[in-house]
Amino acid sequence: MTNPRQLAFITLRNVHKGAYADVALDRVLQKVSLPDSDRRLVTELVYGSVRRQRTLDTLIDQLAKKKSDQQPQDLRTILHLGFYQLRYQERIPASAAVNTTVQLAKENGFSGLTGFVNGLLRQYLRKAGGENTPLSLHTDPLELPENPVERLGILHSFPDWIVQVWLEQLGLIETEQLCEWMNQSPTIDLRINPLRTSIEEVEAALQSAGVLIRRIPHLPQALRFIGNTGSIQKLPGFKEGWWTVQDASAQLVGHLLDPQPGEVVIDACAAPGGKTTHIAELMADRGKIWACDRTPSRLRKLQENSQRLNLQSVQICTGDSRHINQFQNTADRVLLDAPCSGLGTMHRHADARWRQTPASVRELSVLQRELLTHTSTFVKPGGVLVYATCTLHPAENEEVISAFLAESPDWQIEFPSGVELPDSTDSTPQGWFKLWPHRQDIDGFFMVRLRKTNNSE
Repeated sequence: MTNPRQLAFITLRNVHKGAYADVALDRVLQKVSLPDSDRRLVTELVYGSVRRQRTLDTLIDQLAKKKSDQQPQDLRTILHLGFYQLRYQERIPASAAVNTTVQLAKENGFSGLTGFVNGLLRQYLRKAGGENTPLSLHTDPLELPENPVERLGILHSFPDWIVQVWLEQLGLIETEQLCEWMNQSPTIDLRINPLRTSIEEVEAALQSAGVLIRRIPHLPQALRFIGNTGSIQKLPGFKEGWWTVQDASAQLVGHLLDPQPGEVVIDACAAPGGKTTHIAELMADRGKIWACDRTPSRLRKLQENSQRLNLQSVQICTGDSRHINQFQNTADRVLLDAPCSGLGTMHRHADARWRQTPASVRELSVLQRELLTHTSTFVKPGGVLVYATCTLHPAENEEVISAFLAESPDWQIEFPSGVELPDSTDSTPQGWFKLWPHRQDIDGFFMVRLRKTNNSE
């Protein structure tokens, strides 16, 4: 079976049963042999339908007699696919979107409802200006409420609570820009391994393979792919360990930590190892890096990455960093890249916006405080700890740091000299950094460098 829309439907059915979107998609694509263009279509339809779920449900609510949550789940998924193509896919002709969706209904147990599916999608098209009107000239059939939180939530398909968290920090105009940014397809950045190669060498190898890339300002090891790359593992230099995939924001964390050759460094939540291997590269692979994590399967991935990059200085430590006790006062530097809600990377994880809740954020902030309190004991007097997350929620960032500093008089924020930051980075008077995706075109991150005073016992 190689029909891209049927494959997308099967994937989405699994997502609605609780599977992670990327895992469900991988599972389906591994079983079939598809041309690249069809693989891209399946991927686009799955991630797009998951991302835009709230908007697509609202269209069903407004156009059908029965609300979306009263429709049979499989039929609702089929309608999502149809509306997604009509609303967001310029390359797919409206007639093709309607006909293939009707066909999906017929083949998946809804042959008695093909008239309903056809009528609903055509009603949308009529309201938008007709079947032959290009997408860019559509009148939007979606009716939006006045309330700004709900309006942005329905239009850009986010839960109200996330929109609220951003509005409080950014105001209306920038919140809308951030919502739009989070709905784009993610770019892929790589980090060259200076122990094996140079950025010029990697550029030349990729260009000769016909892959378009560009450099990223302020990050000496970073390149960004432009357009489609095909399979990452097959690109020149991957097997040889010349480079690894890592977003620009995450690369900045390593530079903020600024590890030096010969030091002892602990990466407290290390797997799958992007930042650990970066630390090893920055230390010229000289010194000792303890990579701690409580998930053995993710640590195996870290070991594979270290081996591919030919790094010797990384040691594995399996366990929860809240309960590891052998590192008291041993580390020159500690990185705590804390587990978080991931609100800064939702463009990469299509379903993250529906999985997190205000309650899960509260639970995470407790975990983050416990991790910070315990891992700070790993640092020698005079040493450094960097706290980082890929979320944009103050409860997981500023509030965690403020609470820690209030009860830890021997720690202070250190404003790093010599670290180049991307333009318009939000570096606050308090000394922490926030990377806002719509301003810098990189993942959303929070990071702060703390130093333990020498007189701490």
